[in-house]
Order: sequence, then structure tokens, then C-alpha cells
Amino acid sequence: MKDLRVIFMGTPDFAVPVLNMLIDNTNVIMVVTQPDKEVGRNHEVRFSPIKERALKSNIPVFQPIKLREDYEEIIKMNADIIVTCAFGQIVPEVILSQPRLGCINVHASLLPYLRGGAPIHHALIDGYDKTGITIMYMDKGLDTGDIISQEELPILDSDNVGTLHDKLSDMGASLLKETLPSIVSGTNNRIKQDDSLSTFAHNISREEEHLDFNRSAREVFNHIRGLNPFPTSYAIINNEEVKVLEAYIGENSSTLSPGTICDIKKDALGVSTKDKVIYITKVKPFGKRAMDARDYINGLNKEEVINTIVV
Repeated sequence: MKDLRVIFMGTPDFAVPVLNMLIDNTNVIMVVTQPDKEVGRNHEVRFSPIKERALKSNIPVFQPIKLREDYEEIIKMNADIIVTCAFGQIVPEVILSQPRLGCINVHASLLPYLRGGAPIHHALIDGYDKTGITIMYMDKGLDTGDIISQEELPILDSDNVGTLHDKLSDMGASLLKETLPSIVSGTNNRIKQDDSLSTFAHNISREEEHLDFNRSAREVFNHIRGLNPFPTSYAIINNEEVKVLEAYIGENSSTLSPGTICDIKKDALGVSTKDKVIYITKVKPFGKRAMDARDYINGLNKEEVINTIVV
């Protein structure tokens, strides 16, 4: 497939293995990614991971601010196929209809479940027991196109956003490599999505990062790992915003009001929920480094903190 002319659209780390696979197996003639960002106090310009990878292979990079208004450079390339993965902008119909083999998307869920921009986060937050990768034809809807192939991945209690991100990123590249020949030959089976089963994985808002201990311990646990390591959940502990990175569900039932600090162990801070106690084991206090709960607890006045409310 080295003669297959491919345009790749993607932006974050998640998409890099997919691009690597395409560079190794096809002729990537252009990469489209989000505009460069200025970061930090010095406004240092930072390239997207996809741009950095493309430049290493001397692949032309196109960075439209608004793809729906600025797409002529893509049309001019006359690609055989366009592949997208975590690009970050809606692809307009004028582009979708251009390549002879269509536009293909690599999506990090088992569609029609978890359409949208944050499927990995919501698979954990919403308590799914499995997720996976979908290779699909793109249409004008948001992740609504026909399914070409899928691969499942079980979600373990030890998983968080970081571990699922890495597993699914590699799985996406592998599944696309396996699926691409049938796309080129036109021998794949297109399966229409059942819209009645669809769920939506919207991008995480700042408000959703705040932990609610009025929920069950399992829901709080899923919320914590569903935001770790990015963007991370937080709670107000001892009148201070503290990012909560890791926790486990205790065996004991909760007898105090939800949100009450009810147990202080050497290495964990116990907070009551609607049903059980959840034990926080790793935190990042505001303006400080991430630390084990043991170090955080050593800096507390335990007598003042016990039985206070976490909000």
C-alpha cells in the first residue's frame, strides 16, 4: 500500500501510533493538525505531538484555524483517503466527499456508545466494563458513520485514563493496519450504527472535575480514575483545593454523612460516601507536587481534620 496517498488529521499523543503506522505502510502526503499553542508565562510556542512527528519525516503540515473555512490546501492534494484520529475539529462535507476511498476515523470507543470528544474519560466515569476501538467511515454527523471494524478491551479496576489511553492508542494503530486493505479493496462490511443505543461522551468541564461524595463509593472511585492523570479530579479538604489522584473503596460501610473525613490511616484518608468509605491514597495539594497520602497526612493536624466535611 506504499502507493496509497493518505492525508492524516490528528493532534494529541493518542494519534501518534496511528500516524506512525501510516508512515510505515502508506504514502502520507500531508498531515493536518491544530494550530500551534503558546504556553507558560513566556508564551513559548508548542507544536502538537502530531506536527512534531510529521516534521521528523518531512511531511507537509497544514494547520487551519477553522477547517470549515480553510480547506483548499487539502482538496489540492488529491488524496486517495483521509484518516482522522483525535483531530479536534469537525470535518466539513466538502472534504468528506473528496477522497475516492472516503474519510476514515479511528475512534476510542465501541460505537454507537460514547460518541464525542472524551470517550476514554466517560468509559471510566460512567462505569463501563469494556471499551475499545472503532474504525468507521465518516459522515456529516458526530461519530455516526458506518462501522468497518471494532476491537474490544476490558476495563480493569486498575485502569485509569492514562492506562486506557495508551492501550487504546496502540490498539487503534493495529486495528487500522489490519482493516486498511479491505477499505482499499472495497471488500469490508459497512455496518450502520443503531442510533437508539448511542451515548455521548462530552468534553470534561471544570465543574465536572469536582468530586461529589454524595454518590456511591464506586461512582466516586470511577470519577477519580476517570480523570487521572488528566485533567484530574479535586475536592476541598481542610479549606484547601486538593487534586485527588488515586483511591480505593473500603470494606466498611459509611455511618457518617457523605463527605465526612471518618478515618485517617497512615497511608490513606477515609471519606464517607453514600454507602461505603473511600480511601484517598494519592493527592496533589494546590501549588505543590503530587504526593502519597502518607506525606499529605503527616502535614495535617489530625484532631482538627477528623470529622470535618470534604466539599
